[in-house]
Amino acid sequence: MRNVIAVITALLVTIGLGAPAMAADPAYKVLVFSKTAGFRHDAIPAGITALRGLAAENGFTVDATEDAAAFSTANLAGYRAVVFLLTSGDVLNAAQQTAFESYIAGGGGYVGVHSAADTEYDWAFYGGLVGAYFSSHPAIQQATVRVEDRTHPSTAHLPATWVRTDELYNYRTNPRSAAHVLATLDESTYSGGSMGADHPIAWCRPYQGGRAWYTGLGHTIESYTEPNFRAHLYGGLRYAAGVAPAGCGATPAPTPTASPGNALLSSGRPVTAR
Repeated sequence: MRNVIAVITALLVTIGLGAPAMAADPAYKVLVFSKTAGFRHDAIPAGITALRGLAAENGFTVDATEDAAAFSTANLAGYRAVVFLLTSGDVLNAAQQTAFESYIAGGGGYVGVHSAADTEYDWAFYGGLVGAYFSSHPAIQQATVRVEDRTHPSTAHLPATWVRTDELYNYRTNPRSAAHVLATLDESTYSGGSMGADHPIAWCRPYQGGRAWYTGLGHTIESYTEPNFRAHLYGGLRYAAGVAPAGCGATPAPTPTASPGNALLSSGRPVTAR
């Protein structure tokens, strides 16, 4: 009888029944920031709803705001990651930029979605964090995304060729030299691409002591109910929050905190956004 029970138990584990449950991520908080000072996407409410839904399903907490005053050292300390959700233009003043630089230097995470690359063009720290700035885009259309990294939590669930409809950014520079590219666009499958055979559309990197993840997808409202895109976003968030390790490159030395002899990049700038 014992032998029969042992055989049945082994079979259940083999097919996945009775197997130990995967450990849940530790509880953590995420700040979702969607302030715009330029173009405003009508998908912002859908994006916030999607992130709140992912939080409810997966045991983390989302605070959503468009108040740049949330970027203080004390407030940011409560979050494992900050999502720049469809932001645009100059959205933080000098003091808020400095607080965010310190947050990243202390091990914080950054998630940039779509027009996060159309944000803070005059802030060098942010340019390195997002990886590449927006240049142009063609009309919304269907295209093929080529997944380069099938192990990262934001792309492991995707097919090698992911066909979807979105607004597809061209970037001023190619981020590949500084970031780990997760997926590229196949420009032969749509019209209006300007970057050629190597057109990154999602990437990640350790940055100045923290972690950065960016996706150029997510323009459309429909994106935020699409299971593959939601899982893409959630995987990027888990990496940025530090709960899902991934090979995004060697970690550079942390940025020192501000001092009279070693100022952060935003120090001394005039207040430009409120």
